Amino acid sequence: MGNKDAKYAIIVAGGSGKRMGGLVPKQYQIIGDLPVLMHTLNRFHAYDEKMEILLVLPEKDFSFWRDLCLAHDFSVPHTLVKGGASRFGSVSNGLEGIASTEGLVAIHDGVRPFVSLEVIHESYVEAAKRGSAVAAVSLKDSIREVFDDGHSSYRNRQQYRLVQTPQTFQLAKIKAAFAVGERDFFTDDATVYENQGWEVHLIPGNLENIKLTTPEDLVYADFLLNKSR
Repeated sequence: MGNKDAKYAIIVAGGSGKRMGGLVPKQYQIIGDLPVLMHTLNRFHAYDEKMEILLVLPEKDFSFWRDLCLAHDFSVPHTLVKGGASRFGSVSNGLEGIASTEGLVAIHDGVRPFVSLEVIHESYVEAAKRGSAVAAVSLKDSIREVFDDGHSSYRNRQQYRLVQTPQTFQLAKIKAAFAVGERDFFTDDATVYENQGWEVHLIPGNLENIKLTTPEDLVYADFLLNKSR
């Protein structure tokens, strides 16, 4: 039951951020004047102030996050959801936090704060039509496949895409897909969906929509913020 036109966003931020370094995980580190996660939530709220946003965090971080929101006077409405032992578990918990079985849900990495409003919009439009809409970008570099014996072979980069988030789905379908339980070959939400025999529909992502993973990414993030001002 529910509203077929309802829009939800699950922002997943359960990682420890070990590759980033620093005293706090990457999702809480400051770029510009706000923690990364707040920039990410702001993007979805800017797209649709009425959508329901669920933020999946490690339960141990809940009080820390609330303190951050107070310190930065952050008022974007959202619901905290306890993270799981894996990304699959975290997304599952987020889906369980949505009572409805109708509508559309975008699943997005919390440390991708530069997703464009155009990509968010297109993801909901295409998911409504096709069941799924997964942001992806073309490769700029040549690629080679490396085999166990050290031999490598050319591959046509035009036949490959780099997958980003958001990955947006019709809510009933993605809930059914996650209900099968976790599998070793699930690498993202699209592979969970595809496991049901449903086609994954790709949409163009935006190149700035990088996943902040290393200290160098934070430098680039500050550049992008300054460029947009």
